[in-house]
Amino acid sequence: MTVTLFPLATPSFFAHRWLFNHAMCTFYAFSGMFFGLCSLTSLTVLSTVCCLKVCYPACGNKFSPTHAGVLLLCVWAYALVFAVAPLANWGSYGPEPYGTACCLKWKASTREALIYIVALFIFCYLFPCLLILISYSLILWTVKVSRRAVKQHMSLQSKANSVHSLIVKLSIAVCIGFLAAWTPYAIVAMWAAFGDANQVPVLAFALSAVFAKSSTTYNPLVYLLFKPNFQKFLSKDLSLLQAICAVICCSHQSVVTLQSFQTREGRTSARLSTAFPESPGACRNCNDTFECFSNYPRCYKLTQQPNPTARPNPLADGPACQPALKRTVQVMVLVTRKKSGMGTTSVAGNVLPSDLVKDLI
Repeated sequence: MTVTLFPLATPSFFAHRWLFNHAMCTFYAFSGMFFGLCSLTSLTVLSTVCCLKVCYPACGNKFSPTHAGVLLLCVWAYALVFAVAPLANWGSYGPEPYGTACCLKWKASTREALIYIVALFIFCYLFPCLLILISYSLILWTVKVSRRAVKQHMSLQSKANSVHSLIVKLSIAVCIGFLAAWTPYAIVAMWAAFGDANQVPVLAFALSAVFAKSSTTYNPLVYLLFKPNFQKFLSKDLSLLQAICAVICCSHQSVVTLQSFQTREGRTSARLSTAFPESPGACRNCNDTFECFSNYPRCYKLTQQPNPTARPNPLADGPACQPALKRTVQVMVLVTRKKSGMGTTSVAGNVLPSDLVKDLI
């Protein structure tokens, strides 16, 4: 119903008129009739199956998925017969009085159309209503009898009381939801069919159609709200959703942190590559080899000198170096953590000046 009706009804609603041709109007009305009758008949079959399971367990316990599949096929076939009938000139489809949707023409122009409307009212409204009322009445009666049978056991009686009240609320809510959804539409349809359709307010057609098309939401909501552990499952699902959102947010933060770390590393390497000309006298007073090694990137400064033949001295006091001897330095720092909590740091230099290596050796 959502796929077939909303894409056609929504733009027409905003345009205040039907925007499509007669064929699409017929398709819209057929889809609304077919899926609406499927929903109505499914609720009826569901109440009957519940009655069999509770009131006649010998028959209800034999209910299998195969039986459920057969019942679903019967539901769809039943709805299809009444939805196809107007296409075979037994009734007809046309625009709604408010002009933004299409449905069955309730004002019967022929005797066949009037017979179809009466049959639709009996077999698609009165008959399902009677079945639903009878089914839930039998369920309530069975629960009441079983409650009397366990009166002598207090614990069982309290448990039976809670089950009884739950079934009573559930049955009443389902019946009220069904009647509230389809009764306004049936009344307006009969008014238009046997009275003067021009006297029926347009707002009555619109509101009754809204109630009928929203009937598919009533039954699931009723069963969910009156389910004893509904709040437990709802909180569990919400907790799961919150955990998924937290995982997604944390993974996103990790990616951002990694990108920031890589950016900081890039900036650090850029600073190291450009740090050579920053401190011309970093090792002027350096007399210790290890002190010079610790300040190596700033000490080993390669700048252009007027005399290109002069041999550079990395530990000399001055910037006398050859530009052709520019080298890159890669320093790798590995930090490990032991069980005792002590940390070790190892430094590996890929390219070191020969003079400095000689001094270290």
